Amino acid sequence: MSTFRQDDSFHLARKSQALQLRAKFTECLRRFFIQQDFLEVETPLRVPSPAPEEHIEAIPSGNWFLQTSPEICMKRLLAAGYPRIFQFCKCFRADERGNRHLPEFSMLEWYVLHCDYRQLMDQCEALLQFAFREMGHAGKIVWRNKAISLSLPWEKITVADAFSRFAPVRLTDALTAGRFDEVLVEYIEPNLGNRHPVFLCDYPAQMASLAKVKKDDPAVAERFELYIGGMEIANGFSELTDAREQRQRFEEALKAQSTGHRARYAMPEPFLAALESLPPCAGIALGMDRMIMILADTATIDDVIAFPPETL
Repeated sequence: MSTFRQDDSFHLARKSQALQLRAKFTECLRRFFIQQDFLEVETPLRVPSPAPEEHIEAIPSGNWFLQTSPEICMKRLLAAGYPRIFQFCKCFRADERGNRHLPEFSMLEWYVLHCDYRQLMDQCEALLQFAFREMGHAGKIVWRNKAISLSLPWEKITVADAFSRFAPVRLTDALTAGRFDEVLVEYIEPNLGNRHPVFLCDYPAQMASLAKVKKDDPAVAERFELYIGGMEIANGFSELTDAREQRQRFEEALKAQSTGHRARYAMPEPFLAALESLPPCAGIALGMDRMIMILADTATIDDVIAFPPETL
């Protein structure tokens, strides 16, 4: 017997505008990448082991896991000689649910050989400028009563400067107390991207497990996040290509994970083997659902997906 409720059709119809925005925005992004000679790829959703990261928990799928990110497979493609690749995909993370979070969410990721995080920020600007213009937002976008200018260049602020300007504690103290993410979310993020998009860059090295550290300052990683209207939209970095250092970071993450009640991952050996031949490169993940929230001017992620998990 069907369990379809009479109000389901109303709620799905109400989302028509958001779903049309999603389709058009995706088409604009894909068109940009094709014009820039990128190859669209697909990688498996189920993997034997995700990249071990202390604060991200994968969802088991049989004896394997649903991917938390397509990163390790996409970087294996880079190592095999594919210079510019992108994909739209689903990612899965346990215990993520809220107005801006879903356990299953849509991601755009792209990677470029012989590129660093500074060049990737420029590329991110160009991509979103193109897409916003095609969507009818050439000069500004209004989200939650905030008029956000899209004119270039977009501001870049280091994590250290952001803590000095907005946080009640010093960066070093937040790291020592294990409060980095808490302080970032509560005090810093609400101040970023309210007048124009902002790149928050140069993260502490311990907060960037797959990123390359800066040559002139090994305490800092070549990582950035893009903020629009106080909301994190994208996360990118110069990729770590040293297999030995990456293995050590993974081992530290696995050790930290073992103190809780989380499933233990195997070491992703094929990925580490591929790093041996990976040239300098950079990659970025952009949250599609959050971008549609901005285009649809809504504060709730449920408004821009057809089926929130609670409705299934």
